[in-house]
Amino acid sequence: MSPSKFLGIPDSFSQHGPEVDHLIDVVHWFMIVLFIGWSIYLAVTLIKHRRSANPKASYTGVTNHVSSHVEIAVIVVEAVLLLGFAIPQWRVRTDEFDKVSQSDHVRVRVIGWQFGWTYHYPGKDGKFGRIDPFQISGTNELGIDKNDPYAADDFTSPILKLPVNIPAILDINSKDVIHNYAIVPMRIQQDAIPGKHDIPMWFTPTKTLETSVVCAQLCGEGHGNMVGSMEVITQADYKSWADAQSDSSLKANSAKSPVALR
Repeated sequence: MSPSKFLGIPDSFSQHGPEVDHLIDVVHWFMIVLFIGWSIYLAVTLIKHRRSANPKASYTGVTNHVSSHVEIAVIVVEAVLLLGFAIPQWRVRTDEFDKVSQSDHVRVRVIGWQFGWTYHYPGKDGKFGRIDPFQISGTNELGIDKNDPYAADDFTSPILKLPVNIPAILDINSKDVIHNYAIVPMRIQQDAIPGKHDIPMWFTPTKTLETSVVCAQLCGEGHGNMVGSMEVITQADYKSWADAQSDSSLKANSAKSPVALR
């Protein structure tokens, strides 16, 4: 039985998701045991030490060390959860990043702003163009330098689209305040911090789906409405979509500035 499933957690759609779900279930079972144990202790205390049964107060206090043993047991369990589950999962997210970044993958810049998300794709050449904050405008919300040759085929999207069964590296950043980019079905999230370099996070989608992405960091009065869209599609559909977007961007940019063509 899975307590997290009983409480309504959505299905996992990422390669590492089952490991996260297992950790969540272990934590839930631990909390259930603590809840039951402390509830029994409270009930016994209320009955055993009620005023009618103990009209005169005792100032001797507790003479055994049961509570100390329970506290030590709780500390040991928490250490096992941290050292045996959480840290190994974190190690995989970090230690394997270089290997993933050198393999076949999709890379997207995710930019948060009050109150939405914009996605910057590198185009067919696989390289992002230069970002210049002074070029941010109503038609260039990320400040992509169109004079940079690598930016000619870059394109942006209001929806995150990724191919199934290919590792995705998302570089997270923010234009204004601290946000947090969270994809619950992928069991992953990352703070978006303004003024810092893009912070990468990666995962591998295992099934096609349409879902929502949310901001998990209070960021202003519109925080509750900072919900975006994500689609995981087949590899063929993704290539067709990305190539079309890249060609369209390249055509538009070359018409405006022939210098942008390599």
